[in-house]
Amino acid sequence: MNVPVVAAFDVGGSSIKAALLDAAGSRIAALRRAVPAAAQGVVSAVAVADEIADMAREMSTASGLRPVAAGAVVPGIVDEEAGIARFAANLGWRDVPFAAMLRDRLGVPVAFGHDVSAGGLAEWRLGAARGYRDVAVVPVGTGIAAALLLDGRPYRAGGHAGELGHVDIGHGLPCGCGAVGCLEVVASAGGIARRYGERAGVAATGAAEVLRAAEAGDTIAAEIVRDATEGLGKGLRVLATLVAPEVVVLGGGLFEAGSVLLDPVGRWLSANLPFQRVPRLVLAELGAEAGCLGAGLMALEVAGR
Repeated sequence: MNVPVVAAFDVGGSSIKAALLDAAGSRIAALRRAVPAAAQGVVSAVAVADEIADMAREMSTASGLRPVAAGAVVPGIVDEEAGIARFAANLGWRDVPFAAMLRDRLGVPVAFGHDVSAGGLAEWRLGAARGYRDVAVVPVGTGIAAALLLDGRPYRAGGHAGELGHVDIGHGLPCGCGAVGCLEVVASAGGIARRYGERAGVAATGAAEVLRAAEAGDTIAAEIVRDATEGLGKGLRVLATLVAPEVVVLGGGLFEAGSVLLDPVGRWLSANLPFQRVPRLVLAELGAEAGCLGAGLMALEVAGR
């Protein structure tokens, strides 16, 4: 076979997702492995780079195809132009020159970026945001972030743009980041579960359990969900006021519930935007694979495909 392919890698806090993609973004091969164990809270970047190189070899051997470029994404603050992971809390990384490490091992051009930004790129090119120019892709899981595409171009600001979860929405509660009032405290999946446990005195296994309890008539759960709904509306109102996206793609574990949250957030937003453009709210289409697909799209760009 002589099909030009690229390799894509999405490095998370617990796993590495890998894929070989063709020029259309279709997967030819895929792998998933655990991130190497951390020592004193730090995952060895060398060990991760070595693991990625091994995964690339395995996919190439299985498919008979050698990638012409690679893309890799990580969480945290990423300087895409310099190819450096400035800060990745889940990995314990600071100022890691990861793009250069991968180029040395893979021997091909490497595109390096942020996982949420890459997922936003994938939703824009292949998923729910196709056909729009001004887009915000907002995954709501353990945290909350936003991938911004303005006038058809990703906006990253050196890795600092899109920290929607740390917008102050006025509730006055402390956040792990050191500030107070952050959206993540009341509207992230982790925040919803934690607040329910604190209020009800019974630990919740996750936000989905709290949503089910609210639907079943649990008044504490209903109040927690109302806080989350209003909080998300306030956060999206900031986005609508500052960058006026045509569409907001909502994803992550919390929005697996679908219209249960999407509809009330949409109603709150419509009622509280007196002059701003009201964005269309849609559910993400690509799920947990968005980051890896986005890394592949970045690799295709660096390969000139």
